[in-house]
Amino acid sequence: MSLKYVMEVYELMDSIHVSGEVVKDYLHAINPDVEVTVQTIEGAKGSTDFVKIVVKGKNGKSSGGNAPTLGIIGRLGGIGARPEMTGFVSDGDGALACIASAAKTIDMALKGDQLEGDVIFTTHICPIAPTLPHDPVPFMDSPVNIGVMNQHEIDPDMDAILSIDTTKGNQVCNHKGFAITPTVKEGYILKISDDLLNIYKQSTGIAPVVLPITTQDITPYGNGLFHINSILQPAVATTSPVVGVAITTETAVAGCATGATHVVDVEGAVRFSLEVAKVFGVNKCSFYDKEQFELMEKLYGSMHHLQTKGSEV
Repeated sequence: MSLKYVMEVYELMDSIHVSGEVVKDYLHAINPDVEVTVQTIEGAKGSTDFVKIVVKGKNGKSSGGNAPTLGIIGRLGGIGARPEMTGFVSDGDGALACIASAAKTIDMALKGDQLEGDVIFTTHICPIAPTLPHDPVPFMDSPVNIGVMNQHEIDPDMDAILSIDTTKGNQVCNHKGFAITPTVKEGYILKISDDLLNIYKQSTGIAPVVLPITTQDITPYGNGLFHINSILQPAVATTSPVVGVAITTETAVAGCATGATHVVDVEGAVRFSLEVAKVFGVNKCSFYDKEQFELMEKLYGSMHHLQTKGSEV
């Protein structure tokens, strides 16, 4: 069960002293041979540690194979809002889910259940982060801007991306657990993947919950437009398809709230992500219909401009 790793990683991260190196040591205690890199980046409002974990597949590209690579990104501003707030904040659930997913995948491989394709996990560890005013509840801010995050969290080898992000500060998805978004690719909001809907049903035992998104949500931060949160910001910096995995609640909960992490809900997002990884690597999970996408571009042209900050008139 991945719940074990969610609980362990939560206890690890619920500390002002946590760092990328602490996370690296934790993962190396499971398997010292796993590839983990940590890079500390200084920003205008502090620093954060970007962590990248590559769990190699049996036929993964890192070993000369041809199986597709899944990227699992833990999106967040910070895991702590110290000194304003004491303890692990709700916004940290994305990092928690990402690292717990990596730990479980590493453990699976040790037990003989190595996945077919590589899986690349990326997130950042920041126990001291600022907050940001937002309606209906405050956002977590970050020491570094979204462009820096995308630079360090998106790997060109990622053939598709699951972006896991706390998405509790809204009034449009009133469900406690997690929801998925439609696929976003190169400025287009595409049809929701039937394969992902089926995996959602299989892993949760309930009807799929879909997070509604708008055109504003898939444009870059900093353009003055409203965004539900940063869950789809990876989509502005890649041509690979991106699906958000949103950890949600029935009521609006601030990203800087403490005591608001529900480990069972995080575990659900972890389990869903790992089930996707299992079948994506064997080409049995499609994030989008390639022929439909090509037809849309032929009929309506490129929407690449929505991946930019646009132009003021």
